[in-house]
Amino acid sequence: MIIINADDFGMNERCSQAIAEAFKKNLVNSTTVMANGVFFSEAAELAKSRGFFDKIGIHLNITEGIPLTDDIKKMPDFVTDGHFNKKYDWQKELSPAECNAIYKELSAQFERVEKAGIKISRADSHHYIHNAPFIAPIAERVCKEHGVKSLRIMRNWGEITPDKKRYADEYRDRLRSKGFVTTDYFGRLSEAEDKALPKSIELLVHPDFDKEGNLVDRHGVMDEYAVGGSIISVDSGQ
Repeated sequence: MIIINADDFGMNERCSQAIAEAFKKNLVNSTTVMANGVFFSEAAELAKSRGFFDKIGIHLNITEGIPLTDDIKKMPDFVTDGHFNKKYDWQKELSPAECNAIYKELSAQFERVEKAGIKISRADSHHYIHNAPFIAPIAERVCKEHGVKSLRIMRNWGEITPDKKRYADEYRDRLRSKGFVTTDYFGRLSEAEDKALPKSIELLVHPDFDKEGNLVDRHGVMDEYAVGGSIISVDSGQ
């Protein structure tokens, strides 16, 4: 099983159109949608018209954009002036009020995606927030309540240290012990060139258009890696 997932569907028009183009070119076989994205509703219609409406998961988000719920707006570690602020310290323990607010927000994101008629195939998160030690149990609870069993693991393939790989593998095994379905490995498509791929891996990509209108992977530098020149084709079996 090789999953090539395009993150951030619905975040804005440009990246959503780029994801649709990546599907058309057979460069991705999955995407995860941002329920609070400014282009969410239009993205759902785009997926219907382009034929990948059944290949959409959820991209849980508490780090960017406007929250869907009110309680989390009162939490300064997460929201400033009505917008998610990317300030959360992964090692900071959450208060009961923060846990409840995050639960409500993630639940609302699931509900919005479901109300759009999308059958959520899998879950991951913006800036990997569902991997954070004190947020992970909340994300896992919401996934289970909505019948989503496929959850992205931590990055354990590519240019990472042995210690990080060991920790990521342990996290994967904990998810599986809780009944979640995962790939064996997770890494970046931009690091896949000239490497033998495991049989079970998810590869991350952020399709976008550069200034010239070329389809690229928006990971780090805009033109760092051209999706259109990818060495992997979804139907190649590689």
